[in-house]
Amino acid sequence: MKMPDLAIVGGTGLTALNGLEIIQEKVVSTPYGEPSSPLVYGQLADREVVFLARHGQKHTIPPHRINYRANIWALKQAGIKHIVAVAAVGGITTEMSPARIVIPDQIIDYTSSRQHTYFEDNLAQVTHIDFTSPYDPFLRDQLIQLCRKTAINAVEQGTYGATQGPRLETRAEISRMERDGCDIVGMTGMPEAALARELELGYATCAVVANWAAGKGDQAIIEMAEIERTVGLGMGKVRTLLEQLVPSL
Repeated sequence: MKMPDLAIVGGTGLTALNGLEIIQEKVVSTPYGEPSSPLVYGQLADREVVFLARHGQKHTIPPHRINYRANIWALKQAGIKHIVAVAAVGGITTEMSPARIVIPDQIIDYTSSRQHTYFEDNLAQVTHIDFTSPYDPFLRDQLIQLCRKTAINAVEQGTYGATQGPRLETRAEISRMERDGCDIVGMTGMPEAALARELELGYATCAVVANWAAGKGDQAIIEMAEIERTVGLGMGKVRTLLEQLVPSL
């Protein structure tokens, strides 16, 4: 079998990929420990891909405990060149209503205490990466064009605010994030995107708005049951998009 070069990293609502004809599951180890789940090799739309469940196959790993370095290293080790990361997020600005698909183009990192780089030990020299545009332009364009082709009403740009979790944010925190320029809020966008850039992997996020963020919309509190329902609707669109994306690359 030709080794796949595309990986799909699934978050909340996408711990398995419907339509993926599984060929093998491979438990791997890395210098940074164990990834969140085995690498699932399979065929989707007649092309080989790798699927990784970011929160584990039973969705038991909270965002601040994910071993992001092991996950991205394992994909690089497997020969992956492109990563499409699927994530559930909260909507901040008016366009980001529940069940919308968003293809963000910028990110602001509010996380803390996460292992966020490979460039820290035994270096020949201090290493920096350019992170001006955190998402791969080619992958973003592919996702945007396929949304248009499949009549998915996606928001084609936006700023992802990455918070520490696992708690949701306060109204004041969301207000601050809006002032900072954030359009959506999630808990897994960083350091995943930066680690992919460090390993020279193309990386783009396909986000599903699961709910209005704190203080937005009409609800006084955020209901987890409503989030689950909305994520289910949005992930149906994501699966349609991925089925179109895989053969187009």
